[in-house]
Amino acid sequence: MPSIGEVARRQLTRVTHRIHSLPVVILMPHSGCNCRCVMCDIWKANQHRQELSRDDLAPHLETFRQLGVRRVVLSGGEALMHTNLWTLCALLKELPIKITLLSTGLLLKHHAAEVVHGCDDVVVSLDGSPLVHDEIRNVPRAFARLAEGVAALRCVDPAYPVRARCVIQRRNFRDLPRIIDTARSIGLDQISFLAADVSSTAFNRPMPWGDARTSDVALSPAEANELRGVVEQTIQSHAADFTAGFVAESPDKLRRLPRYFAAIHGDGDFPETVCNAPWVSTVVEADGTVRPCFFHRSLGNVREQPLEAVLNSPVAIAFRQTLNVRENPICRKCVCTLYLGPRAPVP
Repeated sequence: MPSIGEVARRQLTRVTHRIHSLPVVILMPHSGCNCRCVMCDIWKANQHRQELSRDDLAPHLETFRQLGVRRVVLSGGEALMHTNLWTLCALLKELPIKITLLSTGLLLKHHAAEVVHGCDDVVVSLDGSPLVHDEIRNVPRAFARLAEGVAALRCVDPAYPVRARCVIQRRNFRDLPRIIDTARSIGLDQISFLAADVSSTAFNRPMPWGDARTSDVALSPAEANELRGVVEQTIQSHAADFTAGFVAESPDKLRRLPRYFAAIHGDGDFPETVCNAPWVSTVVEADGTVRPCFFHRSLGNVREQPLEAVLNSPVAIAFRQTLNVRENPICRKCVCTLYLGPRAPVP
């Protein structure tokens, strides 16, 4: 549980909209990716790769300390493509910070010892049973390399925490129960699900997708209705996995997936958004860009200003003051929310 001082700082942030507490920082150490997923455009920037250096990060560690950062999530792209990721991890470990690595899994086997030493846990991307996963990832032996990577981590430390997240879209929604089985078969500790984002400019999209690209990833109205049945069948057939927490979402939260895809076509409202990410976290991209979350516009750049100055600039404070996540059009369609109450432990 957070300390009394931490609770007070979180509450002060929410009242003043000035960041006094920042429990979570999401870093994108490397802009490139080693997959070519159909629902993501990050890999299209591989020819213009950028990365955060030790010199980029070091000046902001005091801000991390003052704002009480407790969890750093290494996102991407693929962080393991960084030329010296372990230097960044060692720098972060000078503070009382936990590090979570998000990974495609393709390089885990090669870096298993360094990952276990430098990071506290790993979240891998799992998009389906083996053939479905390979089709979506669009690289040879993607599933086999992922499974080998998980096994290599467990070879170093049998108790090392490895979870998965799965992005549901047209190519895998019927595979839902088999995805759970696959996660268990390769020894993962948990799996979570979210819908594919088809409406934002996140993930290296210079502009929102057009109708053709959206329809290639999003479910049609008929498929959204079919997903309702798949979800209900999965809730019944895998009841023990929900009860045990192996599936991170509750049955009711899993039912949000077909509602989201139906709402894209105007069939009902999007599931209600409960999120305070801009008040409790920030995203720092490989070029130094700072965002309040993955989906909203830039607030500044840590290569040009101190992180605290970016987070608490007049523009940033005004953004938080005027943001209503239940009405904002970006927030209403968000697929990846974060909510930390004043007394909630950092995940």
